[in-house]
Amino acid sequence: MLRYVYADELHKYPKLAEGMFRDRADQFKTRLGWDVHVNDKGEERDQYDDLNPIYVIWEEPDGSHGGSMRVLPTTGSVMVNEVFGHLTGGKPINSPLIWEVTRFCLSRTASPHTAGAIMLSGGEMMEGFGLTHIAGVFDARMIRIYRLIGSSPIVLGTEGKGREQISVGMWPYSADDCNRVAKRAGIPRELSRLWFKTAFGVGRQHPFALSA
Repeated sequence: MLRYVYADELHKYPKLAEGMFRDRADQFKTRLGWDVHVNDKGEERDQYDDLNPIYVIWEEPDGSHGGSMRVLPTTGSVMVNEVFGHLTGGKPINSPLIWEVTRFCLSRTASPHTAGAIMLSGGEMMEGFGLTHIAGVFDARMIRIYRLIGSSPIVLGTEGKGREQISVGMWPYSADDCNRVAKRAGIPRELSRLWFKTAFGVGRQHPFALSA
């Protein structure tokens, strides 16, 4: 299932949290060779994890981390502006209707539909919160994955070659894309909406909505 979890609530899901940060270290440091910091617990974390982002996490049937991504509003501190701003022509992406997704991560044992499920969550957030776009930073291998899932970004800029290639892109909201991704992920939209509403429909107001 998909879980939407604020950073300050990760302590409620210790197995998922540990698996997410360890799988991030495995993917970005070990497999991709990125210059990222891994702590003595084997976890990959950076300064953006300190900003109370929303984590979208695919929880496998055994309760383990299958995949995840991190979400922050572009009205605040985000990677697309502070780290990769040169790839957007020096024009910051700054709008309450555009959120950033980063650290799209899949565990080595992720089930086949995991990537699609996580992508579907982006559509649910755009639809549920009235966003116009999702912005993201991604590596070259993800282009093929996005195409297979059925939701490819508009690439704003790219640097590097081969496995070191990094791009910044934008996904506009599209109801058709949401339905296509859901179908390819094998997840009924009704179930996907239920997961979203369970997280945000009642109780605590999510912090990003206040700026929108």
